[in-house]
Amino acid sequence: MDSPEILYMVVPCYNEHEVLRETAEQLKTKYTSLIDSGLISPESRIVFVNDGSSDQTWGIIKELHSKEPKLFSGIDLAHNSGHQNAVLAGLMTVKDICDMCITMDADLQDDINTIDEMVKKYYEGNQVVYGVRSARDTDTFFKKSTAEGFYKFMKVMGADVVYNHADFRLMSKRVLQELANFKEVNLFLRGMVPLIGFQNCKVYYERHERAAGESKYPLKKMLAFAVNGITSFSTKPLKMITALGLIMSAVSVVAFIWAFITKIAGFTEHGWSSTMCSIWLIGGLQLFCLGIIGEYIGKIYAEVKQRPRYIVAEFLSDVNEKKENQQ
Repeated sequence: MDSPEILYMVVPCYNEHEVLRETAEQLKTKYTSLIDSGLISPESRIVFVNDGSSDQTWGIIKELHSKEPKLFSGIDLAHNSGHQNAVLAGLMTVKDICDMCITMDADLQDDINTIDEMVKKYYEGNQVVYGVRSARDTDTFFKKSTAEGFYKFMKVMGADVVYNHADFRLMSKRVLQELANFKEVNLFLRGMVPLIGFQNCKVYYERHERAAGESKYPLKKMLAFAVNGITSFSTKPLKMITALGLIMSAVSVVAFIWAFITKIAGFTEHGWSSTMCSIWLIGGLQLFCLGIIGEYIGKIYAEVKQRPRYIVAEFLSDVNEKKENQQ
């Protein structure tokens, strides 16, 4: 390593005023340690992305930047764009001013002490370093089983995702530049980053309890996120509908033969219950299949419109301030 390189942290925030100051303090301590040990450049920064928060999150970010502009930066999105878009907004904003970038959530559940190992793996030649949970001891049984089931199901569906990895990862400048070429509106970064390729590795850590505040991913959002991930990276559900149609066609032939034999034998009243059950079953399957097809059509509709995925209202950065003063 000739000289330490510039590390930017991108931290998406949505109504995180309860934990934000503690997060900033712990990251400041970590950055001081990394700079003193020569692992990262003093030009490294921590960038908080305000995703349309309705509390004091943006005010705290401005306060942090005002007190320490050479450490803390801030991005204010014009409206709530969603977690994945907030992460992407931060990445695309800093991709030309950093050498490497780490994304993590503001709730301090990801172990910041893992950052040292991530940076070291980067210097060893890895372009992407995935933070992977070593265990799920802090999760409830329901959350643990559904989360692990989600990763396994994604693999079955053909999506290349890293097991037990969320959005705690390091990416090089080269990877960020390639990520900028992905233009889809329906973002699922856990599937997009592995598609880029390049040399990568994993580092394992234990996830902590949330430091303060409430989870921003209730069950409803988790299910929506899972559906988005599956339909964004796999067409297998559509193929399954085709297979289901063929099976139902075969079943209908058998049912037709059974109905014909029953008619010939004179048992015309027999089978009323099974007929009604069949109608309800087939009707339910048709609606379910139409729902899956509708999900894909909805995604096509969103992609065709090509609306911006996010709008940056303000970027607080001493780098920008230096450029303005030079001009």
